[in-house]
Amino acid sequence: MNHSVEEVKLKNGARGLLINIPGATVMSMQFHFRAGNRYAKSKEIEQVAHIMEHMAFGANARFKSESAFEAEFSKNGAYHNAYTSDFAMVYEADCADFEWDRILELQQLSICQPRFNEKELDAEKGNVRSELTGYLNDHHRILWPRVQQLLGEDVLTFRQALATINNVTLSDIREHHRRTHTTRNMRFVIAGKLRGRKADIIRQLESFDLPEGERLEIPRDELHKANPALIRRKDATNLTFGWTMSLPRVLEDEELDALSALNHILTGTATSRIYGKARSRGLAYHVGAYSGTGFYDSAWDISGQVNHDTAPALFDIIAREFKAVLDGKLTEAEVEAAKSFGLGRYQMGAQTVSQISGFYTNRYFADDCVKDYDKVPDMLRKVTAEKIRSIAQEFFDANTWVLAAVSGGDKDEVVALNDKLVKLFPDELQ
Repeated sequence: MNHSVEEVKLKNGARGLLINIPGATVMSMQFHFRAGNRYAKSKEIEQVAHIMEHMAFGANARFKSESAFEAEFSKNGAYHNAYTSDFAMVYEADCADFEWDRILELQQLSICQPRFNEKELDAEKGNVRSELTGYLNDHHRILWPRVQQLLGEDVLTFRQALATINNVTLSDIREHHRRTHTTRNMRFVIAGKLRGRKADIIRQLESFDLPEGERLEIPRDELHKANPALIRRKDATNLTFGWTMSLPRVLEDEELDALSALNHILTGTATSRIYGKARSRGLAYHVGAYSGTGFYDSAWDISGQVNHDTAPALFDIIAREFKAVLDGKLTEAEVEAAKSFGLGRYQMGAQTVSQISGFYTNRYFADDCVKDYDKVPDMLRKVTAEKIRSIAQEFFDANTWVLAAVSGGDKDEVVALNDKLVKLFPDELQ
């Protein structure tokens, strides 16, 4: 879908993107605040952000209850949600084009004029407790907060977070909202048919009844290498593993493209070097790779599930294929195929208003960077085998990594698998 993007800076200090998509029948809007779990005033109430997010669509200046607000919001099919991460709290809504102004007004109401009350606080404490307890049964979910801790990030595991729920009071909720929900701390992305509506949208956004405040800083952690770790679960019948490497800088877009191409070569298809070989030999049903950049560091992960008896063979493949990459043994055909795949996914990723909005939101909400959609094909074409090898080598040279697993087995098993990876790191060979 053809579209144009404009960044606007409002008088109240808020900033955002207006994405005009001619002919769109849907309006998509997202509002972002640096207000996630890391911004709780103390670790003892770490879940204050999450609970507040759950209360976001409850009682407010016009509606006495969540059910009354929900009935009005969704009467024409509109959708809304909110989510909380370590750093972010995001409110999102999609609606039919004909009611965009009504939905924007309701979003404004829920963000700016909540009426937090004890009844809804008690209910949402229970809902958050149920949500986190459910995560304890998901081995992938419980793995990654522990990986973050091992590398040095100041986060809580889900079990630790559960213990903070009872400590949260109504005054804590109100304090968190007052401190984090300010116009300078707000970013937004609104996408849809905007022609002739820009002035009205800006006027409504500038009327958000929030204090000006300031854009909150992102906390910075000192990351380090960690020993292999086991999260023991007696009911785990296999091994859920995560191997993550960290690089102490923010990757450029062209470097992320190169790493994305490598991830595809390693785990993207049934003919890929790691996943494809493992699948063809019956070693593992799924192995995946992910790379991304944060505010100060970049990450590269390999994760999956594997049975105990086939785990050594799978890790032999992982170690061997990473060694081949570092030795420059990628073929031009592999690289070209990965670039072609990336180009296809790029073209397929602009079929809906929400997809177009999503292309911009993650990066813009992180650091106010407006990605250039039209330059993506040229950037993909510039990926080379040498660029791939170089960025991969830099991750290994940094030697900041950890392997962790959820299993009902012994830690010795994870240590043995870790030993297969150690030899890839230059510092370990000295």
